[in-house]
Amino acid sequence: MNVFDFDNTIYDGETLVDFILYYVKTDPKIWKYVPKLLYIAFKDKFHLFTVEDAVDAYAGFLEGYYTKQSNNLEEDVKKFWDKNEHKIKPWYEEVRKDDDIIVSGTTDFLLDEIMKRMGIKNYVGSSIDKKTGKFLRLCFLDNKVKIFNELYPDAHIDNFYTDSMNDKAMMDIADHVFFVTGDKIEQIK
Repeated sequence: MNVFDFDNTIYDGETLVDFILYYVKTDPKIWKYVPKLLYIAFKDKFHLFTVEDAVDAYAGFLEGYYTKQSNNLEEDVKKFWDKNEHKIKPWYEEVRKDDDIIVSGTTDFLLDEIMKRMGIKNYVGSSIDKKTGKFLRLCFLDNKVKIFNELYPDAHIDNFYTDSMNDKAMMDIADHVFFVTGDKIEQIK
């Protein structure tokens, strides 16, 4: 079976960053979170934080902004994907199989809509309590393997596709690994 990371692998960008930028253009209340979110994005890009750091870093935004958007969130997510669905990389459709599994740090409230549109049934992402904004599950770094094994205990990964060494733990349990840079795919294992 093939397993894929989502952000910068199948999707051309970071979903949460793009979603925040979607709000930056439409809601000035989010602007106070932008400096910290940019700092988080920088640290993530250079693999400079742990799962605990990620939970802490996103907590202020999720608890202070996300929970207040819950009334319009489903509609906003649909509008976001209407605008950003074109960022799904064309190569994915060429290799896609019905039993593919997407394992992503992206939050499930963002993944649910795009997975439905793409016809993907097997996926897991980070999960957030809609009332509190606290993480219920963070699908990041070593947690990806733990969550993957809990949800798909009998799955064997023939091919794993990713854009980041943050997914080293997933690489270690796959037979073959493909590193994605833009639309270029290189087998590294």
